[in-house]
Amino acid sequence: MTVGLFHYLAVSGLLFIAGILGVLLRRNVLVVFMSLELMLSASIVALIAFSRFNATPENPMMGGNVFVLFIIAIAACEVAVGLAIIVALWRRRQTVDLGELKGMKQ
Repeated sequence: MTVGLFHYLAVSGLLFIAGILGVLLRRNVLVVFMSLELMLSASIVALIAFSRFNATPENPMMGGNVFVLFIIAIAACEVAVGLAIIVALWRRRQTVDLGELKGMKQ
C-alpha cells in the first residue's frame, strides 16, 4: 500500500476538525490556544502534501514549502503574543476559564 495525497489530506482534515472542536467546545484559554496551533499544523500538513505530490523533476514546485515557512513564522509570533495575553489575563483575573472572562465583551 502506498501513501497517497488522499491519506495526507485525510490526516490534515482530521487534525483540523479536532482543532475546530477544541476551539468550540473547550472553556480553558490554554486548550483553545493549543487547538488553534493544531489547526495551523493541519494546514502545514496539507501544504507539504500538495507540494510533494505536485512537484516534478523538471519543475520542483517549492511554493508549498515556502508557505510552510511563512506559517511556521506566523505560528511562532502567534505563540509569543498569545502566551503574553494569557499570562496578562492570569495576572489580572486569576483564571483562564473563558466563561469567567465575559466582562471583556463590554
